[in-house]
Amino acid sequence: MNASMLTKQIIDLEKTRENYNKACTAYKMRIVICAGTGCMANGAMSIYNKFREVIAERGLKADVVLEKEEHHHVAHNDKHAAAGESQTVNNNFLLVQSGCQGFCQMGPLVTIYPQNILYTKVKVSDVEEIVDRTLQKGESVDRLLYECHDTKHHVKDMNKIPFYERQKRIMLKLCGHINVNDVDEYIANGGYFMARKAVLEMTAEQICKEILDSGLRGRGGGGFPTGRKWELTRINESDTKYIICNGDEGDPGAFMDRCVMEGNPHSVLEGMIIAAMAVNASIGMVYVRTEYPLAVQRLKKAIKSARENGILGENIFGSGKKFDIEVIEGAGAFVCGEETALIASIEGHRGMPTMKPPFPAEKGLFGKPTVINNVETLATIPVILEMGAAKYRELGTETSKGTKTFALTGHVANTGLIEVPFGTTLREIVGDIGGGVLDDEGNNCGVDFKAVQIGGPSGGCLTKEHLDLPLDYDNLRNVGAMVGSGGLVVMNQNTCMIQIARFFMQFTQNESCGKCVVCREGTRQMLALLDEIIEGRADAQTLELLEELAETVRIGSLCGLGKTAPNPVLSTLEYFRDEYNAHVFDKRCPTGNCEALKTYRIIAEKCKACGLCAKKCPVEAIEGAKGVPYVIDAEKCIKCGACINACRFNAVVKG
Repeated sequence: MNASMLTKQIIDLEKTRENYNKACTAYKMRIVICAGTGCMANGAMSIYNKFREVIAERGLKADVVLEKEEHHHVAHNDKHAAAGESQTVNNNFLLVQSGCQGFCQMGPLVTIYPQNILYTKVKVSDVEEIVDRTLQKGESVDRLLYECHDTKHHVKDMNKIPFYERQKRIMLKLCGHINVNDVDEYIANGGYFMARKAVLEMTAEQICKEILDSGLRGRGGGGFPTGRKWELTRINESDTKYIICNGDEGDPGAFMDRCVMEGNPHSVLEGMIIAAMAVNASIGMVYVRTEYPLAVQRLKKAIKSARENGILGENIFGSGKKFDIEVIEGAGAFVCGEETALIASIEGHRGMPTMKPPFPAEKGLFGKPTVINNVETLATIPVILEMGAAKYRELGTETSKGTKTFALTGHVANTGLIEVPFGTTLREIVGDIGGGVLDDEGNNCGVDFKAVQIGGPSGGCLTKEHLDLPLDYDNLRNVGAMVGSGGLVVMNQNTCMIQIARFFMQFTQNESCGKCVVCREGTRQMLALLDEIIEGRADAQTLELLEELAETVRIGSLCGLGKTAPNPVLSTLEYFRDEYNAHVFDKRCPTGNCEALKTYRIIAEKCKACGLCAKKCPVEAIEGAKGVPYVIDAEKCIKCGACINACRFNAVVKG
């Protein structure tokens, strides 16, 4: 194919943006159905199809995007549906699917623009009312609006909901807003303009300097300056260089990267193009865990659209430069989040870390200089070029610039995906954005905050004393925790911290690649020691051995994942030593969650002194007399539960 033929394929960004925005003026309303994984699991596609059905029944005019794989769905034009084409005509309404809108606790979500009406926990049965009242009459359906926990008032404008109002969504700005499968809409919102600028107007040195000046640090957990990583790769001469996007997000409770890949895949591709221009790379790869099928599907669609428009391929933006991207599906090993293990996996080897140096910037994929950044880092790159490094540096703290996404989960009212500037405190995240701590039944009734686990299995616990700590890389490291990829699990006072430490240790032990003995066997023995504590078999020597072993694993493991594996144990030992002591020395779980440490007792007020419990006790641990409430001898009790089963008055309890 000659150069002139290639040039004809190059998209005119300005014209595309102008045409798209002009077409949008014809729409009275834009109905956006959240089609992130969480909402999809709760029936978002059924809601989407119901909207199409009801709109057609009402005789309303509406545009929908019809994909080939969904041609059997009800649509306003069966002829177009059968053809599997995307149609654009000047109708009153536009119905689209977006990626994750972030407010996962309240899904499925339906947003109506330009009114910014957000409907929460929408069901298929609600669609007719939304169409009749909102689309036709311009009224809101108040019962579907978000209700503030404190004031009990319904909030009509989504931007006034505390969950959104108190964030700073710059990287996530388009996630949940744009049609995830429409490259034109991404371009209409400024997409690919910065990639074109990097390709046509900037030198590699200028790009690296801009990113270095911005202060951006890697969002995958390590926090290494992104611009420095790029510069180290740029200066290494090679006939081939690679850009790898690390989408192997394996932390329990983390879903930041998944939501970006599902909700705005073009932003990731644009970041990779800019990175390629910064280091003179020609090949890009997005490494995604195979457990993210929706992310894989949408990334592949985005890559196909970018190729068709000359944004990827042999002649990007008509520059004569080559850069293309492919998606690589990983097998789901947690250790493949470590860059050298990820490289080994792509090369067809077992995913196991290797010693550094050499670093990937010198000798990476197939022995060539390689840049590896995670999804959030790359999706932030276009934002920085658009804002400018100086403006971006105004966000965050002295040593941690910009914003950070967190997956907010656990005992908190508003779970979901959030983005806040570095320096935001836990009190703001949990109390203001998160809406406060919940009890075990999900009620917001003033249950006290106990801790958060931040940074996943490699992170640590923060307590009440850290509620006003500005969150950034250095502050968290100083208190024995880390930003990590951004998982943030909130826990209430009813949470057993030893069980939390065990949960993360179980995960780490299962996911250990086994290459180094210290990690492979050390995590196994740490898990066994935690089991001893939970099961009431531990003594003072157990605690000493646990601490010693944790330090050994931290110091002696080969890779960063092994070195940080003991963090949940070390941080809970530091901040919740009394809880450990209660388990070990008093044989008691303060929260009553550890089965082996639960004690049986008889509530005197409920006891009828019938003696049935004593008759059923196999070790004669229950004593009493006629007219006198029975009691259980805790030392004799073997906790078999026979007394509970025998009592007809619910007088015997465990806890």
